[in-house]
Amino acid sequence: MATPTYLRIRAELERRIRSGELPPGSRLPTEAELQRRYSVSRATAQRVLNELAAAGLVERHRRRGTFVAGTARRENLLRLVNPTLTGPEIPGRHAVETAAVIPAREADVALPGVDDDAPVNQLRRLKFDADDNPIAVELSAVPFALAPALLEEELTHLTVHDYFVRHGVPVATSRVHIDPVLLGETEARQLACEPGRPVIRLRRLTWLVDGRLAEAMWHVFRPDRVEFFIEQSVLPATDPA
Repeated sequence: MATPTYLRIRAELERRIRSGELPPGSRLPTEAELQRRYSVSRATAQRVLNELAAAGLVERHRRRGTFVAGTARRENLLRLVNPTLTGPEIPGRHAVETAAVIPAREADVALPGVDDDAPVNQLRRLKFDADDNPIAVELSAVPFALAPALLEEELTHLTVHDYFVRHGVPVATSRVHIDPVLLGETEARQLACEPGRPVIRLRRLTWLVDGRLAEAMWHVFRPDRVEFFIEQSVLPATDPA
């Protein structure tokens, strides 16, 4: 399946930011410049810059333009808790650690309302920063009956909601819990730090319109490598000059 154009443009700019080619303070192309350079619509160009801003990689200023943020390790909680993203919740390099169909009882996340014997797709991925240090572990579990072809997808940057939309799975609501937890041995090994360390876990449950569980997932972060923030614009969307 071809990668959407806006994702390819965003990935290119993100790579240049994280590699240091575009250091903090660098000015990014305007929406109009992106339109001309990549032969895309204004909506596509705007989406690229808005998603980079939502990820904390750039800052957008009305009439001034878009500039690389002072750090590339900030993460917008509003982005991380948004189940409707079509791109990865955490920008940067991803790696699939495991992907398998297992009984619900063996899943590494609670699946309320799902029978213990029901098969589920379980996907575990690692996320890395610009220096290729592990910053987060993500685990997602989806009932197999809802997504029998999920593990046949390109899993590195897959978002489950995008899969649901493409396959007509009628999701309705999502709830995110923020849990302070102690790091277990498996996640400690993956994040290259000691077990028992206090960490932040974002845990999300998503339900179908009929009330059945669609997905249970979590992210566990190294707090010394990720800074969280929440930012919302109250201005109308414009094309910074």
